[in-house]
Amino acid sequence: MNAITSTSSIFSDAEEFVVLSRELTAKALDYSELVDTIAAAALEYNAGQIQSPERMVVPLGAGGVMLSMPATARDIGIHKLVNVQPANKKRQLPIIHGTVTVCDTETGKLICLLDGPEVTGRRTAAVTMLAIRTLLKKVPREVLLIGTGVQARYHIQALYALYPQSKVWVRGRSETSSMAFCDQYRSLHSKLVPAEHSISDDVNVVITVTTSTQVVYNETALRDRLIIGVGAFKPDMAELGKITLDGSDIFADDPVGAHHEAGDLIQADIDWSRVRSLADVLQGQIDESHPKVFKSVGTGAWDLAAARVALKAIHAGH
Repeated sequence: MNAITSTSSIFSDAEEFVVLSRELTAKALDYSELVDTIAAAALEYNAGQIQSPERMVVPLGAGGVMLSMPATARDIGIHKLVNVQPANKKRQLPIIHGTVTVCDTETGKLICLLDGPEVTGRRTAAVTMLAIRTLLKKVPREVLLIGTGVQARYHIQALYALYPQSKVWVRGRSETSSMAFCDQYRSLHSKLVPAEHSISDDVNVVITVTTSTQVVYNETALRDRLIIGVGAFKPDMAELGKITLDGSDIFADDPVGAHHEAGDLIQADIDWSRVRSLADVLQGQIDESHPKVFKSVGTGAWDLAAARVALKAIHAGH
């Protein structure tokens, strides 16, 4: 199924609404397919062919939030509803719960339900892989992954799927947390190594996936080192510092959303006219001689792209 094929040709009226568990959602979202489909969606989004308004945030309980993210295109519409409850960590429960509902655009018929956290984790890591593919333009020699949370795990999966030969350094809050993460997930990627404070000269990709409110990377910008900020998604969060940002060309998956959500860019008081879109990257509008920072904040358009991948997988299984 291509990006604009109506799903009416796949799902007849007689077929039932399909519900995919977290495990089945994961199986339906191949990382290589996700990267290609998100690339196509980025161009559609830039051309106004995908409508993806800013997410709505509503308070939920004590300290929690409910996030609503709809998106529509010519073939399908999606609505991701995610509940985030930080207090669940003390309860030994998942912090994030949610779903992605998919419908056919032509008829409005509900087609399937996907696991929200799995969609979010995989499509976010896929956006990072797309940034590597388009901005680095080569296989990473070594990657420094800063953070040991849920998104770190998804990025390890994606790196192994697309760049299994790359060595991955992992830096957590402590040497103990770095070692524990590597030991736990070495089955997902055999080339995981706990990172020390210094950075190897061979590291040509740095990915930050923390929820830090203080800068975790603020090195001099280097032409041959791509920096990708993923974790700071609120104004009071910051991962990338002013030294790195001021010395780099800055790209964002969704510049409009970055204005309100990219805490590291906001706190560094960057000139927003410098921030270019993922579509600009894909269309080759970049200066190869400059250092580059890619900021990922997310948009419903990427969830819609993930839904397309899942529908293709479901169709192939019928």
